[in-house]
Amino acid sequence: MQITETFSPEETFQLGKELAAKARPGQLYTLVGDLGTGKTVLTQGIAKGLGIEEPVSSPTFTIVQVYGEGRMPFYHFDVYRIGDVEEMDEIGYEDYFYGQGLTVVEWADLIAELLPGRYQEIKIEKDMEKGFDYRKITIQEVAK
Repeated sequence: MQITETFSPEETFQLGKELAAKARPGQLYTLVGDLGTGKTVLTQGIAKGLGIEEPVSSPTFTIVQVYGEGRMPFYHFDVYRIGDVEEMDEIGYEDYFYGQGLTVVEWADLIAELLPGRYQEIKIEKDMEKGFDYRKITIQEVAK
């Protein structure tokens, strides 16, 4: 388990770039945290670290956004608006989760039963007593 504290969006973004440097094809990162904790900022850092230059925003209404120009394909899911896990089947989530790219899933706790046997869980928490931009980011390997 790795615990990192960041004190600005720039530091959270930089942590994303570091995660991208270690990422391997077929890996899945889940992002868990309340609204406004920095899940998308971290994801933008991951994308930049993979060499993706186009703007990255949360695919809240499209569920998944695919980026192909980095050092490996990058699949960015935001499942916040998933009403039923069957919607994930319609998207063909398994092609992404078990594909040759890096997959990041925001709000992954909403589709926990669909996650593969191994993944990296990234939990982002605020603590207003430590400042508005403070984040505690816990990264741990999960094996079901």
